Amino acid sequence: MNKIATYFKESYKELTEKVSWPTWPQLQQSTMIVLVATLVITFVVMAMDFVAGKGLSLIYDILN
Repeated sequence: MNKIATYFKESYKELTEKVSWPTWPQLQQSTMIVLVATLVITFVVMAMDFVAGKGLSLIYDILN
């Protein structure tokens, strides 16, 4: 039981004293980067899906 208490005490100390938390502007900048990257990847996947769907429709029309 002592090991568990020590673990929680050390974890709390690490979170409060050793961890380097981002500033508010850094957090906002990182959030914007993630949002933009998510949108770009979403549109790339959407375009690939559209092209693949049209390509397969074309192939199916040719074969029928």
